[in-house]
Amino acid sequence: MEKELNILVTNDDGINSPGLEVLARAASKFGKVAIFAPDRQQSAVSSALTINRPLKVQKYFKNKEFYGYAVDGTPADCVKMALTTLLDFKPDLILSGINHGKNTSINVMYSGTVAAAVEGVMAGINSIAFSITSHSLYVEMKAAEEYAVKIIESVVSRSWDTKILLNVNIPAIEAGSIKGIRVTKLAKSYWNDWFERREDPFGNEYFWFAGDYITSDHDKETDDTAIEDDFVSVTPLKFLFDDVDTIKKIKFVESLR
Repeated sequence: MEKELNILVTNDDGINSPGLEVLARAASKFGKVAIFAPDRQQSAVSSALTINRPLKVQKYFKNKEFYGYAVDGTPADCVKMALTTLLDFKPDLILSGINHGKNTSINVMYSGTVAAAVEGVMAGINSIAFSITSHSLYVEMKAAEEYAVKIIESVVSRSWDTKILLNVNIPAIEAGSIKGIRVTKLAKSYWNDWFERREDPFGNEYFWFAGDYITSDHDKETDDTAIEDDFVSVTPLKFLFDDVDTIKKIKFVESLR
């Protein structure tokens, strides 16, 4: 690497998240790191933006040292605000994570972690989303940090014709037990959703989202299978939703009056 990079780091678990600190430490090996992260948990907010109230930003300190900026908004808010208003440089790379809990398959549609990386690539910046398979805030993340460094280095050491968006999922196991890295596609899956009826201490009914993650796609090339096989999964993503294969099939609607 010829020069130090300017790197923006964010997440959706909030600025207190251990995974954010691990990713920022990994990023610091490659240059200057700026942290803009939600001031609280923002999981599963996808690409939501705050448009109906003011956004507040506060400097955040750890052990009396400046750590980053806490934004009372979503991950997408954090990236947009950093890029358009508060940073005095354009980042060379945007990193999001390390999320506590995997973001494979259909979960990329809901993930605030992935959405932050999408904002980056839409702004013309190479972006990588990182997740570890454990939801525990106390999970050992040495392996995750090691593989984050390896993947970051492999991306920044190459030239790219187009900007890339990568989704990385790392098994929550010891580094020595990880078998390697597998480039994957998204597994086919769905959520069997429901809402639990509950009652608060005052007798008022409320609902709590629940559900089971269902996949029968055990193709070796999918992200879910890779992490089940103890590989780090690296999945290239696109953020466009147009279905070009169906355009010709629905041309008939142009004749409607």
